[in-house]
Amino acid sequence: MADLTTKLGSLTLQSPIMPASGTFTDELAQVFDLGLIGAHVTKTITAETRGGNPTPRVCEVAGGMLNSIGIPSKGVDYFVDHVIPIYRQWDAPLVVSISAGTADDFARLCARVSQPGVAAIEVNISCPNIEEDGKAFAMRPETTIRAMEALRAASDLPLWAKLSPNTGQTVEVAQAAEAAGADALVVANTLLAMAIDVDSRKPRLGNLMGGLSGPSLKPITLRMAYQAARSVSIPVIGCGGISTLQDVLEYLIAGAAAVQVGTASFREPAIMPRLIEELAAWMDAQGIASLPELIGSVRDDEASDAMIYAEAAP
Repeated sequence: MADLTTKLGSLTLQSPIMPASGTFTDELAQVFDLGLIGAHVTKTITAETRGGNPTPRVCEVAGGMLNSIGIPSKGVDYFVDHVIPIYRQWDAPLVVSISAGTADDFARLCARVSQPGVAAIEVNISCPNIEEDGKAFAMRPETTIRAMEALRAASDLPLWAKLSPNTGQTVEVAQAAEAAGADALVVANTLLAMAIDVDSRKPRLGNLMGGLSGPSLKPITLRMAYQAARSVSIPVIGCGGISTLQDVLEYLIAGAAAVQVGTASFREPAIMPRLIEELAAWMDAQGIASLPELIGSVRDDEASDAMIYAEAAP
């Protein structure tokens, strides 16, 4: 049977498939064996208690979903005392996702969640930076560096930087995150978007705008994952619009060492173990013994560097 293990820096995952932050909970143990997936990625937490954004917080759109949840949180102390211990019953690495409004607050929260039982920290630098008029840290290389340097100094655990599709500098931001100490990149978060109810003429989200996820996002985040994988030496984790084996394969061939499944889990809670089973069967049928034979195997030799790194197409 094909070997599905994949290495993300110092971590070895038994499978390249894991959940995206915000779409996973230990309650899914009632649906499937959580020991089957590559890692457990928690919902993003903040240091302080937060109530979240006004409702409605989600709505369906063609080919995807919009959400503006606002990261409701019971605070870091509750998380450390009550949530981290739950995951000690599984061998899969626990990845804690964090968010903060300033680099210093990010660093303090990173240090606080660097607890026994936590294998890595996913830093959501695609969240708003209140010191830069609300623009996400990961929109620019210079703000990415400041945040990642502060985070790197705060913890010895592996740091996964979650990038934003709301940037025109994908390569520069990816390289900045690596230079400042990121151990892996998660590519990418949701894309800022909007929908309007034509009957009421009101925005369909209580927060006016939100993040687009689902199949309609995949061509964008797949392109970003490809660009990032060619630009850095640290592992890339693909994220965005994954709902089929074809999607998983595209990200791996583009250069991602692992993938995160998000919105599709709302429609099919047991999708991750299904995709793991399908990936193993496909590799067996293709005579592929291990993932390194597949990762980054895209045949792009005939494309010029100018086309590969173009931010605007065509």
